Amino acid sequence: MKFTAKQIASFVDGEIVGNENAEVYTFAKIEEGTPGALSFLANPKYAEYIYTTQSSIVLVNKDFVPEKEISATLIKVDNAYGSLAKLMTLYESMKPKKQGVSSLASIAPTAKIGENCYIAPFVVIGENCEIGNGCMLHDGVSVGDGAKIGENTILYAHVSVYHDCRIGNNCILHAGSVVGADGFGFAPTPNGYEKIPQMGIVIIEDNVEIGANTCIDRATMGATVVHSGVKLDNLVQIAHNDEIGSHTAMAAQVGVAGTTKIGQWCIFGGQAGISGHSKIGDHTTVGPQCGTIGSLKGGETVLGSPAIDAKEYIRLSAYMRRLPALDKKIKELTRELEALKKAKE
Repeated sequence: MKFTAKQIASFVDGEIVGNENAEVYTFAKIEEGTPGALSFLANPKYAEYIYTTQSSIVLVNKDFVPEKEISATLIKVDNAYGSLAKLMTLYESMKPKKQGVSSLASIAPTAKIGENCYIAPFVVIGENCEIGNGCMLHDGVSVGDGAKIGENTILYAHVSVYHDCRIGNNCILHAGSVVGADGFGFAPTPNGYEKIPQMGIVIIEDNVEIGANTCIDRATMGATVVHSGVKLDNLVQIAHNDEIGSHTAMAAQVGVAGTTKIGQWCIFGGQAGISGHSKIGDHTTVGPQCGTIGSLKGGETVLGSPAIDAKEYIRLSAYMRRLPALDKKIKELTRELEALKKAKE
């Protein structure tokens, strides 16, 4: 598929600087551009490459002012990165999609499969399951009895959806992710730990993306809920009875302990840990490797473990860097003081 600069500019509402008939058929990073490629420049750190890139077309922000001649055709837009995402989504949607049910899939007689689905070899779909129209279940996917999956949802290889769980429309679950495994519930007894049956389910709403090997545990009772638009990176752990608010994003290795309620539009950096039975308000940002203890009211940015206000954490970090010098100074002053005391004796 080829696209001209004129077609692209029309789609992203951009302004062309250069040849409107320049054609592209692939994407490339600006520093690795080749003829026929579309690149973008959003981070000023990469500005030097726009003068040497071999890409045919480059998306730039409207405030970009070149310092010298550029061979590529430019398309100026309000947000170069956002426009690139829009174009890549269009390009991806135009690719032909697999359809059909493999003879090597195992589908229970009571399961309902929608129209235009792709069911790959070695997929297992249990009794009374419902798979919506346009879904794609890749190799080795397992869908337990009574589970329901909405329309146009993609489950990549070896995703496991346990019994009775619910997944909405237009979701993407990457390879190895697990929805509905038992929550970590055990009661201590004199003879060891007694397992508490996990009788709830997981509900994942529409437009959620879940990274590879991420686990979302079923509730002890009721439901663990991931609301619409949530984006979870690889290796994220969502424990039993958690509720993740709409459009919240979590980077890799975030761990959320049980019965925690997280608000909308929150951001969690990699390896952040969230304590159980707490509430995190809307629009909270939790930094990487941050450990929260207790609730956060919302609208905050926190760093460190235990988590504190980001500005306070930065001030404390500055003090910590000065500690070796202060320690040396204190030792010197102590020696001087002892010398003065001896001189007076």
